Amino acid sequence: MKKLLSITLCILMILGLAACGSNNGQQNDTSSATEQAAQETPTSAESEEPSDTTDTAEDPDQPSGGKTLVVYYSATGNTKAVAETIAEAAGADTFELIPTEVYSNEDLNWTNSDSRVSREHEDESLRDVPLTETTVENWDEYDTVLIGYPIWWGIAAWPVDNFIKANDFTGKTVIPFCTAASSGIGRSGELLEEMAGTGDWQEGIRFRENPSEDDVVSWVEGLGL
Repeated sequence: MKKLLSITLCILMILGLAACGSNNGQQNDTSSATEQAAQETPTSAESEEPSDTTDTAEDPDQPSGGKTLVVYYSATGNTKAVAETIAEAAGADTFELIPTEVYSNEDLNWTNSDSRVSREHEDESLRDVPLTETTVENWDEYDTVLIGYPIWWGIAAWPVDNFIKANDFTGKTVIPFCTAASSGIGRSGELLEEMAGTGDWQEGIRFRENPSEDDVVSWVEGLGL
C-alpha cells in the first residue's frame, strides 16, 4: 500500500514539473515577442515628421532686392561717361533714358533762341518729352537708384521727367548726380523729388563735363553702396 502511494506521488510530481515547464516556455515566448515588437515600433519622437522652425516668410516692408541701378539721360555723352563709371565702381546696372525724338546738335544749341531746347525752355508745355522706355525690368529688386542728367537752365534736363513720373520710388534710396560746365546741381534734385512724391532722396552731386575717373570713383566709394 505504501509502495503504491509513493508511485502515485512521483507521477503527480512529474506531471506538475511538466506543466511548470510548459508555462515558463509560453511566458518566455510572449516576452520575446513583446520585446521584438517594441524594437520594431518607433517611439513617438522618432515617428514625428521633422519640422523646420526657421521662419522664411519675407517681410513685405523690407526691400526685396539690394541691387543698385544707375538711370541716366545724356545729351552729348558726358553724363553717359560718368554714369558708366559710377555703375562700374558700384557694381550697378544701368538704364539709359532715350527720347523717342533724339536731340540733334542743332536742337541742343541753347544760344539759338529758335533751337529745340530754347523753345522748350520758354514754353514748359513743350517739355513733355516721350521716352522709348520708362519701365525697368525687375524694378522692385533695386534698393538704390542713382539718377544722372545734364543741367539745363539750372534744372535737370527735362527728358528725365517722364521717367520720374512713371515710376514708384517707395522704399528706394535715390541719389541724383549731374554734369555741367559751370552750373551747380542747385535745386534740381529737390524738384525731381517733388515730382516723384516717393522715395528717400539724398543730396546729389555735380560733376564737371569731363571729370576724372578718380573723382567719380571716390564719390561712389563714399556712398557705401
